[in-house]
Amino acid sequence: MKDSAQKNRSLGLLAGLAIVLVLGGATVTVLQRSGVEEIPDPPSDISEPANGGNVAQTTIPEIYLLQDTGTDFELLAMPITVDDTNNVLSSNDPELMLTEAFRQLLASSESSPALTAIPPETQLRNLEITDSGVRVDLSAEFTRGGGSASMIGRLDQVVYTATSLDPDAEVWLSVEGEPLELLGGEGLEVPQPVSRDDL
Repeated sequence: MKDSAQKNRSLGLLAGLAIVLVLGGATVTVLQRSGVEEIPDPPSDISEPANGGNVAQTTIPEIYLLQDTGTDFELLAMPITVDDTNNVLSSNDPELMLTEAFRQLLASSESSPALTAIPPETQLRNLEITDSGVRVDLSAEFTRGGGSASMIGRLDQVVYTATSLDPDAEVWLSVEGEPLELLGGEGLEVPQPVSRDDL
C-alpha cells in the first residue's frame, strides 16, 4: 500500500511537472512568434566612468547689466553670445569663457535694453581663476566718474559676471595691478576677496 501511494504521488508530481513544462514551452513559443524579445541581463562588469561618476556640465557664462525698474536698478543676467568664429564654449576653459564674458560686458552698447555703470573706456587687463577664487584686474577707468549708486552698480556687475560660472566663488578685484580697496570719491569699501554675499 505504501508503494502504491508513493507511486501515485510520484505520478502526480511528474504529471504536474509535465504540465508546467508544456505551458512554459507554449508561453515561450507564443512570445517568440509575437516578436517579443527576451531582455538580456546587463553585463556584470560595469564600472564607474573614468571621471569618478561626474557628468560633464556645460555652463554658459553670463554678463550682468543694470535694468531700470523705474524706482531702482536690478541686475539683469544675459548669457554671452557666441558665433562660429568665436565659440569659446567649445573650449571648456573657464578662464577663456569668463574673459569673453568680460569682453562683452565692457563692450556693452548704449542701445542695449539694459544699462551699464562701468565707464566705457574700462579694459580687462587680466583674468585668472585660482584655487582662492577669480582674480580680475581692470584698467584705471573703472574707478572714474559717477556717484555712489554708479559705484555700487559697477561693482555688482563685475562681481556677478566674474562668478557667473560659480556663484559661490570669491573675487579678488584689482585696478592696474593693485588691490581695489576703495571705489569712487565717496570711498565705497571693497573687501578682498569680495563675493555675491558681500554685495
